[in-house]
Amino acid sequence: MAKKANSRITFLFYKTKKFYILYCMKLIIWLGNPGKQYQNTRHNMGYMVLDTFFENWKTDKKSKCLISDQTTIENTNWWILGIKPETFMNLSGDTVSALVSFYKIDPKKDILVISDDIDMEFWKIRYRKEGSHGGQNGLRDIIAKLWTNEFARIKVGIGRDDRYSVSDWVLSNITPSEKNQLKKDIFPKVIEYINAWIWD
Repeated sequence: MAKKANSRITFLFYKTKKFYILYCMKLIIWLGNPGKQYQNTRHNMGYMVLDTFFENWKTDKKSKCLISDQTTIENTNWWILGIKPETFMNLSGDTVSALVSFYKIDPKKDILVISDDIDMEFWKIRYRKEGSHGGQNGLRDIIAKLWTNEFARIKVGIGRDDRYSVSDWVLSNITPSEKNQLKKDIFPKVIEYINAWIWD
């Protein structure tokens, strides 16, 4: 583990038509659908993790930066490119492949995707360095557009309810009690996985 000090890591934050960019060198993709109607849906688990990840950051509107209020790692010689695609879930690969091509990023070493998974219980979390899409359409599109499944991913279980079709279930809103459990117990563990991947 790198030594901690009172230095800061700065994440430059830009908004474009297709995606949000936190300008750096490793690539983290939080999957979800844009728009208020999807904000609290199960399919937007990646977006929800993003919001939690930056809860303790303050915004510098003049320079469009997010600056951590907490102690961060010193002697950092790389940056993180954090992506919140606005292409909708099924076209997530368009955003990711464009950025991989532009920044010459190696997916196997420097990409992490955070997504939901309907085939995992609600509270389950799984980290893998590579693998199939498992039916998750955002991952499916990223794999297709990158021509590889060799990139890290963190999946957060959303469970399954047989009374609903798959599409209706993933686009249903999480309950207030589920949201409390996510913020209290699940998202902090996801963030631990993210930090471990950053420093791996």
